Formats: sequence, C-alpha cells, structure tokens
Amino acid sequence: MAKIQLKTPKSEHLAAMVSLDRSSLGGIWTLSGYERELNSPNSELLILNLDQKDETLIGLACFWAILEEAHITLLAIYPDYQRQGLGKLLLYKLLEKAVQRQLERATLEVRVSNQSAIALYEHFGFRVAGERKNYYSQTGESALIFWRNDLQTAAFQEQLNKWRQEILSRLAQGEWQLEEETRAKIDTMGMSRLPTSLNQVEVREK
Repeated sequence: MAKIQLKTPKSEHLAAMVSLDRSSLGGIWTLSGYERELNSPNSELLILNLDQKDETLIGLACFWAILEEAHITLLAIYPDYQRQGLGKLLLYKLLEKAVQRQLERATLEVRVSNQSAIALYEHFGFRVAGERKNYYSQTGESALIFWRNDLQTAAFQEQLNKWRQEILSRLAQGEWQLEEETRAKIDTMGMSRLPTSLNQVEVREK
C-alpha cells in the first residue's frame, strides 16, 4: 500500500526538488532558486510524493502570483510516473490555488515541441495567445504562450468540479487504486464547493 501526498514543500525537500527538476526538466532552477521560491509569498509551490518512509518525490509544480495573474512557471512529473494522470492532478491543484488567491487569469509558456504538455494545457482550457521566439536559450527553441482568463467565474468553478471527478476516476484506473475510505470522503463533498480533499489522496499499487 502506498499513498500519494500533495503538499507545500519545506526546506528538507529542496535537494529532492532539484533532483526532480534535473531529471524531468533538464535543470531549470538551482538549489538557491528553489530556496527563493520556497520563501516568497508570491510563489505557490507544490510537491507530489509517495508517502513512504523516504517520501519519494515524484511531482513538482509552481506558479507566481503577479497582480491578478497566476504565471505557471513549472510542472514536472518524474519520468517513471508520467502518463498516469498525475500531471493533471498537479495542474488542477495549481488552478484551485489560483482561484483561492483570487487571481483572475493563468498563463504559462511551453516548448513548441512538447506535444504532451500542450495537450494537457488545452485539456484544461488554455488557449494559445502568442509565441516567444528563441525563448529557451539552451536550444533556441520557441515557446507558445497559453492563457486562461476566467478563473473567477462560476463556469470555471463548475469546471473545477468536473476535473476533480475526472482525476479521481483516472487515479482509480490502471496502476493506481484509491482507498475506499478516502474516495468516499471526496465523493461526498458538495459539488458547489471548491474541492479540498485532494490534498492527500490514498492509492494502492496493483
């Protein structure tokens, strides 16, 4: 039996965050960069880990709160755990956090070649608003700019509820199986309220 925990990181998670960054993103931020994010009131930083004795880190996400905007700066899942719905879980939680901060818009940049990430963002209603030429200095690759402008609307909050159910169903399939007690708690939440029970999702490995 294992658990997935989604939470705000602490200083003891910094080394694992840098390691995940390197393995999944090629090393976007350094240790000092993550320290700044951890201490900044304008950063929303989340980690996803297996609740084992060593709390193996398998996911990482962050946005910056700038005026009324959530600028999503990174979203990473350890390669062995990709394509299992965990990226959706992290992006969902970032958007929920943005709504709770009263932010009205969300934006991000993504490599033009990263088709899986593009599909994920489009699934969550992001649309291309432009392109930054030669945005990634290491490769010279351009970035697509994605936006979503309706975070404080009733329609978006209803969509959050639908995504919640979709994510729960995805985690219950295949490699992950939700513990019945936890699922019952999540499924009995009022649909008119923003979800909170995904802070800790219990799963069982098949």
